Amino acid sequence: MTELRNIPLTTIDGTTTSLADFRDKVVLIVNVASRCGLAPQYEQLEQLQKTYGERGFAVLGFPSNQFLQELSTEDAIKEYCSTTWGVTFPMFEKAKLNGKSAHPLYAELKKTPDRTGKAGRVTWNFEKFLVTPDNQVHRFRPTTVPDDPAIVRAIEAALPA
Repeated sequence: MTELRNIPLTTIDGTTTSLADFRDKVVLIVNVASRCGLAPQYEQLEQLQKTYGERGFAVLGFPSNQFLQELSTEDAIKEYCSTTWGVTFPMFEKAKLNGKSAHPLYAELKKTPDRTGKAGRVTWNFEKFLVTPDNQVHRFRPTTVPDDPAIVRAIEAALPA
């Protein structure tokens, strides 16, 4: 697996970064979409950020229009996320998830199987990948809500006591 932490990323504000900036954190990478029926998950994602942020956890939101449910501009996405859901966690530029032009981060993350052993394509908006400081990746499908006990257990197990 390519070193996830070295893949270049661009924030929603246009700043270049990478997961190396989060090397000591447990991160929950989520492909988000503002016009998706699962958008209320933003509220739970923000709650996870508030609950665990000070302990070394971060939600990272990656807007995607792969399923034709995202707003057209980064500015519109930022405004929607902050005014509708109070999002404070880091957001990144829109990313392609599947196909030949998939973002390199997602090309790597998709190699991780979910709890049923299935890897491959991102199936819908709000698919979640939990990456620990030791680069273990746990995959949770879109309908697994952010505060699902399996996600909470994985976050707590990876955080310092």
